[in-house]
Amino acid sequence: MTRRPVLLWWGIGALLVAIALGASMTAPGPDLPSAMDTGWNRMMIGIQTPLLVGFSEVMNQVGGNWIAVYLIPLVILVALLIVRRWRAAVFVVVSLLASVAVVQLLKSLFGRARPEEMLVISDYGSFPSGHTANAATMAVIAMMLFPRIWVLLLGVLWTIAMAFSRTLLSVHWLSDTIGGMLVGVGTVLIVGAIMLRWVRASDEALPLAPGTDDTLTP
Repeated sequence: MTRRPVLLWWGIGALLVAIALGASMTAPGPDLPSAMDTGWNRMMIGIQTPLLVGFSEVMNQVGGNWIAVYLIPLVILVALLIVRRWRAAVFVVVSLLASVAVVQLLKSLFGRARPEEMLVISDYGSFPSGHTANAATMAVIAMMLFPRIWVLLLGVLWTIAMAFSRTLLSVHWLSDTIGGMLVGVGTVLIVGAIMLRWVRASDEALPLAPGTDDTLTP
């Protein structure tokens, strides 16, 4: 099997797992969270120190609102265009839009209620976590364009930190953040399977280290 179908099937698999997770979590009813979710939520409430809440509120702003939706993508796109990496810029735009579309579709499909103890105001639909999906989306995009170990580690840490902050603020259940990770990773893998060879085939594509290909292997 070639590299492109591998990425495609991994992406499809991640999205299917996310959909199955959402279906299983909302099967008893959108207002009836699982024991895992309620237990994790209680634990997060128990460690809501001023320091952790402050950190999570910063992550809430950075990972959403105008900063994540407009500022960060715009800075990335401008930087790529300045160095004449326009195909990589197209890949970033398509991946981000696809991730947002899938997140909003699943939010509408499942309509899951958020925890009652929310510390910040959020939009409709708890599953999946849009902040966590966006973090995972950016992490996989970075890994595909810059296949390095340190990029992978930073991406994983960023995504985990975002997921942690969402549950610490009681704005999402644990399973919402897991679903968000799967959506972000799966969406970019599918887009990458379609576009990444085109991105790297151009002289203007981002440079790769010797011996790298279009897999996620650093």
